[in-house]
Amino acid sequence: MTRRLVDYKKLSHELAALLIETFPHGYGDDDIIAFKNSNGDFVEAVEIRTEDCLYLVKISKSLASFIENFEDTIEKELENATEPILEEVDATELEQELNNEAEQDEEQDFE
Repeated sequence: MTRRLVDYKKLSHELAALLIETFPHGYGDDDIIAFKNSNGDFVEAVEIRTEDCLYLVKISKSLASFIENFEDTIEKELENATEPILEEVDATELEQELNNEAEQDEEQDFE
């Protein structure tokens, strides 16, 4: 199984959702894995597993707030993604515009 050390800011949406699913109420001292990386720096992380990989998500002060605010952030992103792209148009204005275009087309045909 592959092991990867990753910062939570670089998690895909799927892995972020798995992190939230794994730690819905945050993480405790028992969930923290402490080790030294290849540079000799002390690192603390929490573990999330997929079928083929073990992710060690680095702990930072902002990770706890990320977990707390995850649902609100996703809801805002979904709201922004589903906002209508087209602006509302008055039906009578649209009908008049279409009639004008049709009349112009008829005039061009007879010339």
